[in-house]
Amino acid sequence: MKTRKIGTTDLSVTEYSFGTAPLGGMYRTCPRDAAMETLEAAWDSGMRFFDTAPWYGFGLAERRVGDFLRDKPSDSYVLSTKVGRLLRPVADDKVPDFGFVDPLPFETDYDYSYDGIMRSVEFSYARTGLNRLDILFVHDIGVYTHGAERNAVYLKQLLDSGLKALDALKSSGAIAAYGLGVNEVPVCLDVMREADLDCILLAGRYTLLDRTAVSELLPLCAEKNTSLVVGGVFNSGILATGAVDGAHFDYGPASPEVVEKVGAMEKIAASQGVPIAAPAMQFPLQNPLVASVLLGTAKPSSLTRNMALEAHRLQPEDFAPYEAHTLVAPPLGTDAVRV
Repeated sequence: MKTRKIGTTDLSVTEYSFGTAPLGGMYRTCPRDAAMETLEAAWDSGMRFFDTAPWYGFGLAERRVGDFLRDKPSDSYVLSTKVGRLLRPVADDKVPDFGFVDPLPFETDYDYSYDGIMRSVEFSYARTGLNRLDILFVHDIGVYTHGAERNAVYLKQLLDSGLKALDALKSSGAIAAYGLGVNEVPVCLDVMREADLDCILLAGRYTLLDRTAVSELLPLCAEKNTSLVVGGVFNSGILATGAVDGAHFDYGPASPEVVEKVGAMEKIAASQGVPIAAPAMQFPLQNPLVASVLLGTAKPSSLTRNMALEAHRLQPEDFAPYEAHTLVAPPLGTDAVRV
């Protein structure tokens, strides 16, 4: 699989990467055997960039990806995880319900400070059982997650001291790159006005359907040499399933407007001889700012099916007809389980 460089660093990642939120039981249980089989399918497809987070199954995904990678040559893969949430053990009947099925018995506390980030990194080493983390993403900072009042507190933590921790980790060689892992554009702009980031994992805001990132964020990324890792390319499913009954968009049922737009996109894809998932996967990589497209699943068959769509390679001009049916800034559900 081809690779692309992260920002101005020496780190390169595969154009398609594997997101491990489903391995933490996002929305449905994921037995360990299924998790390992799916990771193996990702590896067999050529993926060598794996993204995880303490949030996914409250440590479960980090443990599983660490177990899988432990016997792989240390220079054969890139691993990213996230900071901003610390896990705290709780009684089994006190485990919060944030959409993860059968998570580990922990609660999460937000902490974007220097000490919080350093503690998070140490905990991630322990959970993964690995001695190397390549990229750190600051997870879910922003108004959508915290609301305006709380986000002002957390953003101040990050800008006052959290970024110093990330700089120290990168300067020491403990990590090769850092950035944000979010679902929203405004906080990216806020942080980038104060600091240079190597990369941003942006979920759902630069897709075939949703171009929210285009007007301000992409030009700023180009100016600052910040790469994008694009997650949520199917916008919670509708760009994979098409405009079927019960289709989901951004963590909830798709609105009639979204269904209509995706229906029009499906007709375009059909005229090109491909299912709608093919242009959805390939669209972000038309932009050289995009280093990787992140795909997540807990089923080997789903991963294999999606990667087979790469055989239907579209040309840059094939994406123009879709622009008439895009959304610019659709709402994000307040109860989202964020990637």
